[in-house]
Amino acid sequence: MMQASSSGFDAAGIACVRAPNASAYTSGGTNSYLVAGDGGHCLLIDPACPDPAYLQQLLDVAEPRGGIETILITHGHPDHNGGAQRVRESTGAPVVASRLYDGSPVDRRLAEGDVVPLGGRSMRVYETPGHRFDHLCFLLEDAGVLIAGDLVSGEGTVLIAPPEGDLGHYLASLRRMLALRPALLLPGHGPPETDPAGRLQAYIDHRLLREEQVLRTLAAGATTVDDLVDGIYPDLDQSLRRAAALTMQAHVNKLLDEGRIESSSGGLWISAATSCE
Repeated sequence: MMQASSSGFDAAGIACVRAPNASAYTSGGTNSYLVAGDGGHCLLIDPACPDPAYLQQLLDVAEPRGGIETILITHGHPDHNGGAQRVRESTGAPVVASRLYDGSPVDRRLAEGDVVPLGGRSMRVYETPGHRFDHLCFLLEDAGVLIAGDLVSGEGTVLIAPPEGDLGHYLASLRRMLALRPALLLPGHGPPETDPAGRLQAYIDHRLLREEQVLRTLAAGATTVDDLVDGIYPDLDQSLRRAAALTMQAHVNKLLDEGRIESSSGGLWISAATSCE
């Protein structure tokens, strides 16, 4: 059995336990965060899997912080909510998630601007769709800490997989969180980010650069998503081809929505009104 581990991070009353669910899509595993308030309140964000040792570690870390009072879910992917039911059963803590969340169970739903109380502290809710339609970020306001779920990864980039992922929405969410100027960003995977503005801007720049590559590859004669994968990732490991194709589809969908490219049964082409220079 794989073992859960602490990331060694414990600041602003937030501790991190890393779930034993490492994979090509979860990096070293999902980060679960335990946020301590005053007066014996503790929030758990993203109980990732039902592994017994990991769940016990969550309870052990929460115990000196007052125990788990509320379970928050950033979004409905199973590597972020896979342990929610078990924690709910063992603690009685309610599961709180987006108004659009389609997982189970859920006891309370959140929308943009809601505040989750934490004793004298507060966690403000931001709707940040893109990686998934129900994605939320949480800002611990007194410390300026943004708990970002899969908006940002501490290692590499984030997969945008249509139809539940939308690249246009994702870029808008990145820009909104950049405007908050958080002091610290805690991602769903990987280490803390001490330069949130730099990381968020780098994510935006990376997607826009990839978009330019898509347009140039279409201008060079590509007409399908497979053509785009071949042209933009010429040395791609075939085990990553599905992820690359989803990424290309997300870019194509955005460009179609913006009218910058067109499509028909004959494939894709650049709109006459679009320049890729």
